[in-house]
Amino acid sequence: MNRLIDIVLEDQSVLLIRMGELTYQTLYTSIKASIDGSTVQGQVREMSDRLMLMADKVEDRAFELITRFQPVASDLRVIKSYMKIGYDFARYGRYALDISYINDQINGLKECNIEIKESVEKMSEKVLQMVKVSVDALRKHDIDLARTITETEREVDEMYLSHLKKLLEEENSTIKCIVSSALMTRYLERIADHAVYVCESILYIVTGEKTRLR
Repeated sequence: MNRLIDIVLEDQSVLLIRMGELTYQTLYTSIKASIDGSTVQGQVREMSDRLMLMADKVEDRAFELITRFQPVASDLRVIKSYMKIGYDFARYGRYALDISYINDQINGLKECNIEIKESVEKMSEKVLQMVKVSVDALRKHDIDLARTITETEREVDEMYLSHLKKLLEEENSTIKCIVSSALMTRYLERIADHAVYVCESILYIVTGEKTRLR
């Protein structure tokens, strides 16, 4: 028979999976609009705010679990990890909003040459792949899938540095292009970091061991 705390922890898991699905949708919407040059800041802000509210709910439930059920060490490990994952998912949303804001204020990607645009697009695809892995690994508590994120994160870091090098070497790029693409790729690099943090939390939940994937 399941303990009552197990039922509430399952509710936490379901809430986090819903958050994960929303984070992917939020990031995809923001990134695609920035590359296409369309405006979605209002929509992305609404989605990001929803993610913040959901993260607050995860935190409130965590304190409720601690005060009501006197969790044992293994339960506390899950509670702590779920709180951290909720925070990481909320950060996805805030970075999506930052990307959308830069697009609306500067909209400089449209002034970039094809090589610079392709660099941003390829990095975006890799980062969205990492976000999907982090959400799927959480849904299945799949530690093998979680570990696959390490190689992709290295690729994203290399793409980020390569992109900055392209900007430094490109003589004809406009200020708007440089600022927009540099900021967007920086936000993408940070999103990738949070995807790794989520996967590290999943490993901690399942194995009880703190593992660094970077």
